[in-house]
Amino acid sequence: MPQGKYKSRTFRKVFVKVPGGKTKVHHKRRKPAKAKCANCNTLLKGVPRELPYKMKSLPKTKKRPQRPYGGVLCSKCTKQKLKEIIRK
Repeated sequence: MPQGKYKSRTFRKVFVKVPGGKTKVHHKRRKPAKAKCANCNTLLKGVPRELPYKMKSLPKTKKRPQRPYGGVLCSKCTKQKLKEIIRK
């Protein structure tokens, strides 16, 4: 029987083969959902899907793309947004 904290769906079951030749169940925390564009809801490229404690140790350049609205809007929406701003 797993401990109470492992009964929720926060943890996923990972079957690991241990040195004794048996297969054991380990519980690992699920990863967060993939980042989506705030405008069109497409998946963002260049944004890692990691837990907060792992994201904290990543350098800033690995967390999101280095461009305006990086990590918030996809490249197509960014292009449209910048065109709008320039035209005004």
